Amino acid sequence: MTRIARALLAAVTVVLTGASPAVVTAEEPITREQAERLIEEIRLLRQTLEQLRAPQPTAAAPQPAPDENVKLDLRGAHVMGRVDAPITMVEFTDLECPFCRTFHTETFEQIKRAYIDTGTVRFISRDFPLPFHANARPAALAVRCAGAQGKFWEMRHAVTLNASALGRDIYINLARAAGLEMKQFESCVDADTYKAAIEQDLAAGVAAGVNGTPTFVIGATIPDGVEGQRIVGAHPYAVYETRIKELLAKP
Repeated sequence: MTRIARALLAAVTVVLTGASPAVVTAEEPITREQAERLIEEIRLLRQTLEQLRAPQPTAAAPQPAPDENVKLDLRGAHVMGRVDAPITMVEFTDLECPFCRTFHTETFEQIKRAYIDTGTVRFISRDFPLPFHANARPAALAVRCAGAQGKFWEMRHAVTLNASALGRDIYINLARAAGLEMKQFESCVDADTYKAAIEQDLAAGVAAGVNGTPTFVIGATIPDGVEGQRIVGAHPYAVYETRIKELLAKP
């Protein structure tokens, strides 16, 4: 074994165990260049081992976004409920997001019955496909293409229920089940017709402080939009009900 190899082995032993340096018997000369390289290798090895020994950070719990007023321009949006309802609720959604599906299946129907169907709240959906969800953007496109034939909300509902199994075949089957004209639908999807509109939704969400889905903005209806506060995450019905009641209580 060469002196360099013996020295490196001794250094590794020191770094790994914290023991006193081992004595290495010289059997052949070592050049300055070799010595400097050995020192650098030991330094890098020590850094690597220190990183491995360091406690690994745990994932931080999601923190709610700051409770601040935001204003959104909603011209041209698909509206569920009365267009002149006093309260507007906007959901920024990723159609592949499991939390968005949870909100839709466990909470949304209660809000719809209590406030949307009664004319108190108008509900608007905005696309916020997250980059790590490969199917979110194509799903948003499919829903908008269905909307071009008057089936936006029906397609959005069906796609959301299938959030864990999205793909072109799913969109085709759902479009056919919704009674869409298939040639028109497929041409719309293939042409990426609503690419710019989806990008505009993303930009609006970023400007409003959205960084995850679902994120909601609930506030007083204003001409062409809404001004209100964010609610981040899929919460129980009572959370949204409380905010709506607070807004209704204001003069």
